[in-house]
Amino acid sequence: MAKNKDARPPTFAVSVVGLSGTEKDKGNCGVGKSCLCNRYVRPDADDYYSEHTSVLSTIDFGGRVVNNDHFLYWGDVPHRGDEGLDCKVQVIEQTEFIDDQTFQAHRSTNMQQYSKRAATTKLQSAEKLMYICTDQLGLEQDFDQKQMPDGKLNVDAFVLCVDVSRGCNRKFDDQMKFVNGLYSQIAKSKKPVVVAATKCDDFVEQHLRELQTFVAGKKNLVLVETSARANVNVELCFNALLQQLDKTRGKPKMVPYSEACKVQRQLVASATERFEKLTVQLVRDYHATWKGAVGSMKGNPDYEEFVTLEGSGKGRAVFAKHVAQLKQEHVRRRREEYLTTLPKTLGNLLSRLDEVEHLTWGEAQSLIRRRPDFHCWFVVLERTPWDASDHVDNSDRRIPFDLLGTPDGERIYHNHVQHLLSEKRRLDAKERFKKTLERLHFIGAGQPWEEVACLAMEDDASKLIGESDRRDVYARHQQEIVERAKEDFQEMLFEHAELFYDLDLNATPSCDKMSEIHAVLSEEPRYRALQKLAPDRESLLLKHIGFVYHPTKETCLSGHNCVDLKVEQVLANRLLQQDHGRSDLYRYGGADVDKVNLCLLGREGLSQELANEIRAQSTDDEYALDGKIYELELLPVDVNSTLLFSHTWVATFKPHGCFCVFNSIESLNCVGDCVGRIRAEIAQSRRERFAPPLPFVLILANQRDGVCKNVPILRHQGQQLANKLQCTYVDVPSGAFPRKFTEFQVKQGLRAVLDGLRQNSDVLAPPPSIKDASEADLRVVMCAVCWDPFSVDLILSPFLESRCCGAGRPGRANALLLDKMVGAGRRRIQVTVLSYHSAIGVRKDELVHGYILVYSAKRKASMATLRAFLAEVQDVIPVQMVAVTDSQADFFENDAIKELMTEGERIATEIAAKFTALYSLSQYHRQTEVFTPFFNEALEKKRDVESAFLLDGASRECAAGAGEEVFRTSPRGRSPAYDAYYPESDDDNEAPPPYSPIGDDVQLLPTPSERAKYRVDPEGNEYPVHGAPAGDHERNHKVPPPVRPKPALPKPGVKKLDPNLLKTIEAGMRGNRRPPRGGHAAHPDDAEPSDGYADPADALLRSGAFRPDDIYAEPDDARDRPLKVRNSLGLRGGAEDENGYERKAQAGRRPSKYKHRSKILFSKTKAYQRRFHSDSDGEETGPAVQQKKKKGRAHRGSEEDPLLSPADPWKGGIDNPAVTSDPEQEDKKMKKKKTPKTSKETKKAKSSKAPKPLYPPTRRTWESNYFGVPLHNLVCPERPIPLFIEKCVDYIERTGLTTEGLYRVSGNKTDQDNIQKQFDQDPSVDLLALDVAINAAAGALKAFFADLPDPLIPYALHPELVQAAKLADYAERLHVLKEIVNKFPSVNYHVFKYIITHLNRVSQHSKSTLMTADNLSICFWPTLMRPDFENKDTLSSTKLNQAVVETFIVQSDFFFHGGDAVRDDGAGGPLPLQLPPPLQPQQIQRALPPEPLV
Repeated sequence: MAKNKDARPPTFAVSVVGLSGTEKDKGNCGVGKSCLCNRYVRPDADDYYSEHTSVLSTIDFGGRVVNNDHFLYWGDVPHRGDEGLDCKVQVIEQTEFIDDQTFQAHRSTNMQQYSKRAATTKLQSAEKLMYICTDQLGLEQDFDQKQMPDGKLNVDAFVLCVDVSRGCNRKFDDQMKFVNGLYSQIAKSKKPVVVAATKCDDFVEQHLRELQTFVAGKKNLVLVETSARANVNVELCFNALLQQLDKTRGKPKMVPYSEACKVQRQLVASATERFEKLTVQLVRDYHATWKGAVGSMKGNPDYEEFVTLEGSGKGRAVFAKHVAQLKQEHVRRRREEYLTTLPKTLGNLLSRLDEVEHLTWGEAQSLIRRRPDFHCWFVVLERTPWDASDHVDNSDRRIPFDLLGTPDGERIYHNHVQHLLSEKRRLDAKERFKKTLERLHFIGAGQPWEEVACLAMEDDASKLIGESDRRDVYARHQQEIVERAKEDFQEMLFEHAELFYDLDLNATPSCDKMSEIHAVLSEEPRYRALQKLAPDRESLLLKHIGFVYHPTKETCLSGHNCVDLKVEQVLANRLLQQDHGRSDLYRYGGADVDKVNLCLLGREGLSQELANEIRAQSTDDEYALDGKIYELELLPVDVNSTLLFSHTWVATFKPHGCFCVFNSIESLNCVGDCVGRIRAEIAQSRRERFAPPLPFVLILANQRDGVCKNVPILRHQGQQLANKLQCTYVDVPSGAFPRKFTEFQVKQGLRAVLDGLRQNSDVLAPPPSIKDASEADLRVVMCAVCWDPFSVDLILSPFLESRCCGAGRPGRANALLLDKMVGAGRRRIQVTVLSYHSAIGVRKDELVHGYILVYSAKRKASMATLRAFLAEVQDVIPVQMVAVTDSQADFFENDAIKELMTEGERIATEIAAKFTALYSLSQYHRQTEVFTPFFNEALEKKRDVESAFLLDGASRECAAGAGEEVFRTSPRGRSPAYDAYYPESDDDNEAPPPYSPIGDDVQLLPTPSERAKYRVDPEGNEYPVHGAPAGDHERNHKVPPPVRPKPALPKPGVKKLDPNLLKTIEAGMRGNRRPPRGGHAAHPDDAEPSDGYADPADALLRSGAFRPDDIYAEPDDARDRPLKVRNSLGLRGGAEDENGYERKAQAGRRPSKYKHRSKILFSKTKAYQRRFHSDSDGEETGPAVQQKKKKGRAHRGSEEDPLLSPADPWKGGIDNPAVTSDPEQEDKKMKKKKTPKTSKETKKAKSSKAPKPLYPPTRRTWESNYFGVPLHNLVCPERPIPLFIEKCVDYIERTGLTTEGLYRVSGNKTDQDNIQKQFDQDPSVDLLALDVAINAAAGALKAFFADLPDPLIPYALHPELVQAAKLADYAERLHVLKEIVNKFPSVNYHVFKYIITHLNRVSQHSKSTLMTADNLSICFWPTLMRPDFENKDTLSSTKLNQAVVETFIVQSDFFFHGGDAVRDDGAGGPLPLQLPPPLQPQQIQRALPPEPLV
């Protein structure tokens, strides 16, 4: 029959019965009826109460929950059956409540016995409330109040509870007897009954068997083994009863307690594990609270399940355990942190082994607390231990001091002491091993450890240290060896200065020159010392050559020790201090002094005896000398007096001089020491207050006892000391005198003091007014060598310690101005202090009246630099050579110093120069008077020097005019000389030096718009400056011989020459200016048609080819005639000017070089050339050799060039003297004999040779297996990009994406070659370690593509690219270009993709690099496509090729990475490409470099 789906779920009332009554009847605890009902009705662990009492007060018994009944209403439980039918089970517990007063059963309406009352099936109790727990009784309003429905119930089934546990103070047999009777009463109701064995978690097996026997003997009676506390089979018990009430339900399986308990435990364990994991996951801080944790866990199934099974109490316990573990972990970490920091702390506080080696731990703690920085490392807590205080949660990382009291603290202390001991032993062993390595002299620079390990391991010290320490010591030792070897090698290069004064234009010597350099240097042990570090040696050599080519303070190898930088610093500081100090200077009267303060210095009363003698010769302290009366104030001082140790006595007494007396060797030594101390004090006061020098007089006392055997010794020792101190010596007069001092000695000493005051009067003259340096009477250049072992203050002290010294004009930071008595009057002298490498630019291009050449007598390189510089100085210019050493005694004690000083003196003797020495320990030679003879000579030769300078200037002016005649004006508006200085070539890797060694306002290098400077005289006339400064670059280029000059044009804003120089040439300049000429003018009447001026080659040669080197030809008849000065100087041959000089005499012989006047200089300069040419002459002879030499000199300078001197200096050039000195004539004859003549046929063949291609096969001067080979030989499938490209791109992108002008500004070619050479030798070289310039790396990358046999973009695809570039539709153009790119060979495609992607990244930094895609394409397209510029079609498509490469760069993401096309213009549609007009061939030829790329 169909079931009614609308019927309400059935409700069954189940009565739970069991043993009840007084304690006598049931024992001290019940059988578990209440716990069973509680677990079934409210199964959650938080709602389960294990204690339910039946002993109640009368009030509680009468309350609404008990309601004077002996049964409890537990509520109803909704239940869903297996077939989906819902039902409710109402649970009733039949019990018996005991009065807590009488301990008898409470009286109720039903007074039947429990067995009969429990078996009743009809129950009634009005307004009876549901029972929850014992605490509810009396507090019903605080709990859920639910009434028993309708106040009455009909019992449908029974659950009979039987306690099978042990104890409870009752017998199981009595319980079974009660159960047997109770079951008999229940059976009468014919209601279903289920027997529940309660408390099975503590069951007695015998009791359970007896119960099973009882149940088995009854019909339809089911036994369920339960445990309310463990929540096992409780629900099964009631389900079995429901099955009997509703037969439609499935019969549940009866599971024994043991199996059900096992399943329950697994369920609880699983829930507990998941809850613990959840707790660990959510609770990370041990400061968390349970309330906060519950808030974060609510809703989580793991939390809900655990709370249901175990309750929130156990959840809190799990949480508390976890928090405790977190705190323990935190304390453990802090403890480990403290213990880890403690060794370092002890290392700072107790770092010395001798302090703690014998201390106990307690004594060490006391020592720690006494340290001043104790509180920086430790904190003392009021509450201990530290882990129980708030310090655990504090952010203070200082170590709690009570931690030291733990065993771990003591252990760490002892470990620290042992560490100090072992470290001391290890360091001692390493030091001994280091000394062992120093004794092994066979260890060379770059020698690996493996080669010396077998010999070094024999030492005992090496066995006490580990392999890492041995390698560390050896690496340190090797580093010292390498650094020392490199320094020695660099010093050797400076010692061979003459070897590097003949270089090619681009600072990269030819193979022959490099062979010469290596052949000479290879004889040096310092060269061979770097044999194992050949790349480093080559790098140092190339760097040195680059410095010689660009000798500026920026490229100076001494860095911050450059003389130019130090001079600027010293002058800026000292001159400023002098200006402030002069106001505090106390005055001396000089020659007009009336009062003289004399300090008398002696030993054992000698000074007092001298004072008495002077007073005896005086009248009222007035002394008559040479017809003048002087007031004397005497201060006798004993050498042992404490007054000498006072720093104020000199300033207080203000002595004018000092008499130093002696009568024995001991007193002489004491006097010498005292003079040294006094001079040191005065020198310090001179720096602070600009005090004058103090004259000293050494006086020998007479021996009154008649013992004269020691007098010669004393006289000799006294004279030596006077020479050393540079003071006056007064000897004992001949004859016998009764007193120790004579009137003659006193007068001689006083005269010496007055002479010193007169000399100081020049020092104390009013300071010179600082005016324009062009008003100086003399221009002197002082040169010093960088890295010399003396201070710049020493060589400047003769000027700076003089009051006549002032600062030069603004803009000349390295110049000073002297106002001194020179000759018959006071002169203004400009002294420019430079390094030798900066003075090279001044030597030829500036008017210099004299050179002060300083060198160190301790350094051979210093002398070699001086020789190389002096060799190219004109011999009319006065020279003062200065040797610098510590003292005069060095000459006798050190052979090397003696040799260098002797060589310097010999050179000075040969060239008739001045020679002096500066001693760092002497004050006398630091006076300006040291250079007075030199200044006098410079003044005497001033006119000769200026005349020679004018002669050179006229020649250079004529050369500049010739250049204007031969070359036409460039379309860009620049002169051909500009192209000579700035060739438009990718190989023009060097920029002109930005530094002017003589001041920023003097331009050493002509600008593109102004090649010749013009100056204005006081009359307003304009005339060219002869010898306009051109720096080193001008001397590095081939200069044509003089051609008829063009007229001088006015040039504004030009500086003035010396007024004296103006007066010398003013008369000739006024009336004899050449009128401007148009085209070729006729020869003037006073000039011959061929008067020493060369004509352009095309005017001299007939039809036929000519060599580029002979563009300028000099008439044959001009070689043997004296060079005549043109009328641009306003002078006629043989006439006298206003100054009385005969021009004919001046033109008869031009000044020669000092190298031709000194055998030492000449031999040193030519030694390398003779050595090299003598070797080459034996191997090659004939015309071929001459052609080779001719070609090698194609870019060398003239004979006057100090750095680029050709092998045959007289073979032409504007600087060749027509009448040379004897050494020059002899050298010329020797060269002519050695040089064979070249036939005309050879010249023609050479001149008619086809021009070199624009892109030669290689630009290198060395053999390479990597560069210049086909691209496919450098790649493999695993590495499709050549390693060199990857390294360069990586280096540029890591360090150079902010470099302005990247790929546009060419790097140093020497550095580019060095990068490729280093890579050739070691492909794993790190460019970061090389520290190369970004532009050099970029240039090396471009050179890689330029050296490839075939261009990266194949020639076959060039026409297609040009046609694609002409497409007007931008989108179509991109797709066509993409199709063309896909036609590239695989190797070319990958490399092209890599380099274009790199260029795109570079263009993204155009704000800093200023290199947009357009600029990059201009720089790169000739390298990538390598077109033939001699083809007219190529010239017309130049702009298209550049546009193609630019498109590739801009759209690299589209072409190679699958991206979308980028629109730079911001418009939506495609942009048509604007085609340029065809370029004319002559326009392209103008931009081409004059020479093929090298």
